[in-house]
Amino acid sequence: MKKALLILVLVGLIALTGFSATKIQFWHAMGGWRIDMLNEMAQDFMKLNPDIVVDVQYTGSYDETLNKLVAGIQAGTAPHVIQNFEIATQKMIDGEIAVVMQDLIDKDPTFDMGKFLPQVLNYYRVNGKLYCMPFNSSNPVMFYNKTLFEKAGLDPNKPPRTFSELYEYAKKLTVKDAAGNIIQSGITWNLNSWFFEEFMAVQNAPFVDNDNGRTGRATKAVFNRPEGLVFFKLWNDLTQNGYMLNTKAVDWTAARQMFLAQKVGMLITSTSDVALFTDSEANGFVTGAAFLPKPDNSPAGGVVIGGGALWIIGGHSKAETDAAWKFVKFLAEEEQQIVWHLGTGYFPVDKNSLENLINSGFYAENPNLLTSIFQLLLSVQTYNTNGAVIGAFPEIRNIIQNYVEKMLNKELTPEKALELAEIDSTKAIREYNELF
Repeated sequence: MKKALLILVLVGLIALTGFSATKIQFWHAMGGWRIDMLNEMAQDFMKLNPDIVVDVQYTGSYDETLNKLVAGIQAGTAPHVIQNFEIATQKMIDGEIAVVMQDLIDKDPTFDMGKFLPQVLNYYRVNGKLYCMPFNSSNPVMFYNKTLFEKAGLDPNKPPRTFSELYEYAKKLTVKDAAGNIIQSGITWNLNSWFFEEFMAVQNAPFVDNDNGRTGRATKAVFNRPEGLVFFKLWNDLTQNGYMLNTKAVDWTAARQMFLAQKVGMLITSTSDVALFTDSEANGFVTGAAFLPKPDNSPAGGVVIGGGALWIIGGHSKAETDAAWKFVKFLAEEEQQIVWHLGTGYFPVDKNSLENLINSGFYAENPNLLTSIFQLLLSVQTYNTNGAVIGAFPEIRNIIQNYVEKMLNKELTPEKALELAEIDSTKAIREYNELF
């Protein structure tokens, strides 16, 4: 109601002053409290730009938003700006439905590309061009319950750093009742291929060929290798021994609730949840945040950018595209990035925001927010840690999740599940490539 009232007031003021408002639509996939945050940011933008009206719409999950975009383009009702997840990058480029952000940047002398973190640019820059505006960037971190660590005799200031330590910690954190029923498990992360992708990068291992699809179009999956198997085995061993609780596919909420309810001692999930987990007074326990553990004696790797970015969709008038560009630039500015970071846990994509927060002493009092940033900045920058670029990425995630589920249900060994996942992923890549 408030948003509708604001838009009506702005339109009325514009009419009285003789100006014609330029209206643009912004579709996004941020649920929960983030909906209100984006509405408020759009309102702030409209106060500064009374000649532009932004209609902000929550359009469901990333997958749902992408599907609605396709339908909107076919129906001639596509939005001006859309937030899309990182794995849609190749598909968006191939579809040629978006304005190349690099072209707008090159024509705008006021925009400074140097302000972005290079790790963020390394993901979204393809063939030397930036196709979208980085916005809500994340990576996975390990959250752990310091209170439960102490009860289990573990040092709350020493989270596990290797797979073997993770396994031992999970074992010690698992608690059974008098009847032998597990009432508290060691760890959880939701059934999502994202974690497999990240743990490949942690070991500096490729996901697909042609340098992860960055020096040529990916033609096959290449993750059926020791680095992939060691993670599949870890996931399976933790599960079969009762040290890990699993969720349904892509059930972020269930994993969060297990951790908040202290049903598990550790949780690997997105940094975007850090604000939720670090309110110890509300949660009743103290939360720590740590880097992702890696296999013992593994080479140094890093984490891949997760989250999403902002795309400007083509096919609109110059005035509307100019308004969309102004709005996208606004969301990437320091003030908005700090608000977004503090309210969610997604890290700022620009250097100025980090410098501002460090100088203010903010991170000294909020170290969990700094963990994901350090993990990103300390990541070795290679094609493997820059992330794979694949047109069939959403389909591949579903394939991997399906075979992981079969493995956890004891239908397949880790070796066979990984082998079949690679075969079917390669098939999906080749079928996609036939279209382009």
